[in-house]
Amino acid sequence: MARPRKPLLSTDRIVETARALVDAEGLAAVSTRRLAAELGVSGPSLYNHFRTKDEILEAVADSVSGQVDLSMFQDGRDWRTALHDWAVSYRSALRDHPNIVPVLARGPGRRPAGLRLADAVYGAMVAAGWPPAQATSIGALMRYFVMGSALGSFAGGFVDDASAYDPADYPHLQQAHLLAEQQEKIDERAFETGLTALLDGLAQQYEQVRRTA
Repeated sequence: MARPRKPLLSTDRIVETARALVDAEGLAAVSTRRLAAELGVSGPSLYNHFRTKDEILEAVADSVSGQVDLSMFQDGRDWRTALHDWAVSYRSALRDHPNIVPVLARGPGRRPAGLRLADAVYGAMVAAGWPPAQATSIGALMRYFVMGSALGSFAGGFVDDASAYDPADYPHLQQAHLLAEQQEKIDERAFETGLTALLDGLAQQYEQVRRTA
């Protein structure tokens, strides 16, 4: 029998399959046995590419970080516009893969794409004139905000049953049962509201930094 032209297994194929499994069923669904079955290979063959399940999940997390656009930090946009556009891209990537957020929340560790992301944000802030300590804080702040927004939907947390919100008990939630049907619109508006407020506050701090420089 002729040998196949392409290897049956590759690092990229394992990561893509694991990511699809995490997206569909969550982190708990991933095991080397399950992945091997999905890939149509024997379990031990995975160890030629990854030593542990955790390494696979780290690679999945990094593949999601790699989907975040970083071009705004190199194309001349001012620091505020760049942060806004990056936050939107970052949230979009996490919104497409919400089940991997707990792994991403541990920090970049040794993940290459995650480290490139952190380096781009920090470097752009320092280049814009932020002191290094404040540039670090800005990177952390943006990470908290974006990841928090990706962990769950505010509007989606309300049921569409009006009887659940008895005015006698919740006099200000009479329209809460309507939130779920407008989930995407409400969550997008909330994200933009928070992001604008955050950037407005940073802009005020930036003016103080410039005056004292």
